Amino acid sequence: MNSNRRGVYVLVIEAHGQTCVGRLGQHNFDGIYLYVGSALGPGGFQRVERHRAVAAGRNQTRRWHIDYLLGLGQLKGVLLLETSDKTMECALAETLARFAEPTIAGFGASDCHCRTHLFRLKLCNETHCK
Repeated sequence: MNSNRRGVYVLVIEAHGQTCVGRLGQHNFDGIYLYVGSALGPGGFQRVERHRAVAAGRNQTRRWHIDYLLGLGQLKGVLLLETSDKTMECALAETLARFAEPTIAGFGASDCHCRTHLFRLKLCNETHCK
């Protein structure tokens, strides 16, 4: 992946189980989660490659909140949005909060004023949503 490319990204993660999320403590996960992150720094979208390595078990370092969830769950997809707009990460998180369930307060949001950057999708079938 070209490290000159920068922007924000959304990771799609399926997770079932319990794990400690660093200073945020123990949390239960059950479902499909969307995580909004920033790749505006010097490495650009190389950060996403690091997340893929954590999810695949090739990197055991737990640096960010998302690393703990990736160690538990399966990375199902990645959406890359190329931008230099530093407000886009939080704007995207605010938009997702309207459509998905905000989860752990402070998750991925220690450097901004957002409640969280992790959201749980509601899954529906013909009879109900959970």
